[in-house]
Amino acid sequence: MRIVDTSHQLLSAFAAGQFDLQKWEAYMDAFVPGAKRLCLEDMREVLEAGFSWEKDFLPVLNAVARDGDRREEAIRSFRRVTNRLDERIRERFGRSPAAELVLYLGLCSGAGWVTEIDRKPVVLFGIEKIMELNWQGENAMIGLVYHELGHVYQDCFGVLRREPVAMEDQMLWQLFTEGIAMVFEQEIVGDPGAFHQYDKAWQQWCGENLGRLKRAFAGDLPTMTHENQRYFGDWVRFEGRGDTGYYLGARFVRFLMEHEDFDSLIGWDLPEVKAGFERFLLI
Repeated sequence: MRIVDTSHQLLSAFAAGQFDLQKWEAYMDAFVPGAKRLCLEDMREVLEAGFSWEKDFLPVLNAVARDGDRREEAIRSFRRVTNRLDERIRERFGRSPAAELVLYLGLCSGAGWVTEIDRKPVVLFGIEKIMELNWQGENAMIGLVYHELGHVYQDCFGVLRREPVAMEDQMLWQLFTEGIAMVFEQEIVGDPGAFHQYDKAWQQWCGENLGRLKRAFAGDLPTMTHENQRYFGDWVRFEGRGDTGYYLGARFVRFLMEHEDFDSLIGWDLPEVKAGFERFLLI
């Protein structure tokens, strides 16, 4: 695993405190080769969907130069969380994915983005989105970095990208893979009940309402789509709570681990996941 920290050059993408796209392109070419095209393509798709460069992008990007305290906190947290990370993963799992973890200034493409550059797994951590989401603290950074690495681990040593045709199967597969990533995070920190990005009230509510959450997810599956789902993302709500799918996914995978070890689960195919979910609904 290779850690790439470009924080010493983040401000080279600004002129007099204002984000400059040409300067950003030069910064990207120098420090994150191959990622510029991905970011620009993602930006164009977002703009074509109706978002505004001036209203939706620039304020988030300019905050990186303006808010030095939160920027420096994010940098410190990233360095602390990634220190000896490869060693900790090997201690728990006996192996570690050959991935690059990059702290960089993106174009609002995401706080964590698992992708591939030059046929190598890369996780891009966009400091502008980390700051916008207020995830610059160490606990939130643990949740972000370890969770994304959980996806990379499944991709490297199991199967992350199945291609189920039916939308119902896609949504169940998302529940499973997000659960794998959550459990990977918990295993690295040694706490099966850890949900670092969420407060105790959120965890308590999810635990008390697990049965209703399971039944609702199962009931929604036949008509669920990426657009109408209410479980994944802080912008959607299940009975007033965001991100409940991550809790449900973690509990689902923990249930499966009662009879299957983690490294076997990451290689499961869709029929096994479906059968496991049916058993999960019965408890």
